[in-house]
Amino acid sequence: MQRAHRLRHAADFQRVRDQRRSWRHPFLVLYVAPNDGQETRLGISVGRRVGNAVVRNRVKRRVREAVRHRHAELQPGTDLVFIARPPAATVEWSDLRDAAEELLRRARVLPSRGRGPGTTAERSVRGSASAPADA
Repeated sequence: MQRAHRLRHAADFQRVRDQRRSWRHPFLVLYVAPNDGQETRLGISVGRRVGNAVVRNRVKRRVREAVRHRHAELQPGTDLVFIARPPAATVEWSDLRDAAEELLRRARVLPSRGRGPGTTAERSVRGSASAPADA
């Protein structure tokens, strides 16, 4: 992620946490706050309870990568702070990625699944009684 897309100062982290808009998961906590710019910025905090420096850095890289894959889809003008919980150190990559995506969807920063073509709602319309029957 580019430097412009990261939160780097303690004051920025504190401002986001002071907004008190948060969502929790067993592996991560997500805090969200609007910012004045058009960029979505990301901050990641991993405390010492999670593990030693090697483990903490691995968790940061994994969370950053999970968000990087979805960065283009994120709502612009938002600051995000992920705080890793101790189970994040031992969980599989796919589970951590899914947890990050779930939190982003719950915070309504990432569009919900199931709204595009081929969704259940669209299939039920295609298969309804008003649709012409194949002869």
